[in-house]
Amino acid sequence: MQRRSGWRHARSGRIGAVDATQFVGRENDKISLSGVAYAELMAGRASLDELRDMATEGKAWPLIDGTGRVYGAFVITDIDEGMQEFFADGTPRKVDFTIDLLEIADITTGAA
Repeated sequence: MQRRSGWRHARSGRIGAVDATQFVGRENDKISLSGVAYAELMAGRASLDELRDMATEGKAWPLIDGTGRVYGAFVITDIDEGMQEFFADGTPRKVDFTIDLLEIADITTGAA
């Protein structure tokens, strides 16, 4: 998991000096999840197809890690998939993937 957080500072140009800045808030977090799915261990492509269906709905989903930490509500913005090491019938044995998520304001509270 890779997480990117940012904070916005509005800038106003000044003659003969560095820009004046004002803190205007934090940006939406962006999270990338990368992994590998092996056909022998799980239904990798079927799981990615399910995630594509979730992304197509355009709804926000809660992101919770394995320890129970809640990161907030996120939408799926991108799914990259690479297939390798094929079986004789053309089914990929190994699927590399990256899923990009964008934090949205919590629909119930309006807070990010």
